Order: sequence, then C-alpha cells, then structure tokens
Amino acid sequence: MNTILSGSWDAKVCLWDIRSNKQIQVFNGHKSVVWSAEYSPFVIKNDIKVINSNINVICSGSLDNTIRFWDIRSNKNELYVMNVNGVVCLKFIEFKKKVNNNEQKLNVDSCVNLCYGSNNSLIYVCG
Repeated sequence: MNTILSGSWDAKVCLWDIRSNKQIQVFNGHKSVVWSAEYSPFVIKNDIKVINSNINVICSGSLDNTIRFWDIRSNKNELYVMNVNGVVCLKFIEFKKKVNNNEQKLNVDSCVNLCYGSNNSLIYVCG
C-alpha cells in the first residue's frame, strides 16, 4: 500500500500518495474536525460489503458525532453512524471467539469490530 490517510481541522479526509507526496483524493461530508481516519477491512464488491485485504473502503471519525465510511473508488459517502459524543479515535479490531460445532471440536471464529473513543472518555465497540 502506497497511501496514507489524514483528517483535518477543515473537516476533510485526505488520501495521499506517499511516493509522490501528493494528495490523491479529498472526502467532504463531515461538519467538524476529523480526528481519526482508518483503512477499513471491508471491501465493496457489486454493492455487497465483504471482508478482504484489497482495501477500497476507508472510515473517518469526527467531532460532528458521525463515523463515515467512504468508497475510495468513487469518493462517495457510503454509510455514517451517529454517535452521542464526538469521535476522537477509531480502530478496526478482530475479535476471536471459540465456538462448539456438532462434532464437539472447538473452532475459532472471528469477527471484525469497530472500536471508537469519544470525547466523553468512553470507548465503544460496534459489531
């Protein structure tokens, strides 16, 4: 991956090419400072969200009380989630859980959760 994300005081999320030091895309939609931006493990293929390593979705959190998901192929705001307090950080984390199947063997299943911190000093886990 040759890109990096940034959030800013002007409510924009920017995608940068680290080889050329140039801004590739700007994502507008937040109404306040963007504190956090993260590559999402989710990829949109034919309007279906799946988990994949070929990243085309990014996520940003702002003091405007939203978390927004962006498709970097179209510069389109895909989804936003309201929060009761401003988002100051976010991170995708894979949680693993043990599950019993019919053969009484333990399988390890996992899911990806979005964790975010807010300006009320609490950490939330979604997913």
